[in-house]
Amino acid sequence: MIYVVATTEVKPEHRDAFIKGVKDCIATTQKEDGCIYYDSHVSVNNPNLFVIVERWESREALDAHGRAPHMKTWRELSAPYKASPTVIEIITPADVIKR
Repeated sequence: MIYVVATTEVKPEHRDAFIKGVKDCIATTQKEDGCIYYDSHVSVNNPNLFVIVERWESREALDAHGRAPHMKTWRELSAPYKASPTVIEIITPADVIKR
């Protein structure tokens, strides 16, 4: 199981356009093989800070998602909306903490 937390700060003047585009990206991604969960959230402290939380069956499924045509389109479309680059953290369950 692979989890991803992707954080993007959006320029305030592009917030509505980002939301419209990310909705389409989410709908397509949720249909991908290996996608267990994929949804967008917004910070309660910063209305322009969006967090995509993802859960994938495997690293292979996540890698295929990164190569998907709709992701290339989304990266190109969303680039001018961003105040800074997206920060992506890939994580797995921490068995050491569960002991």
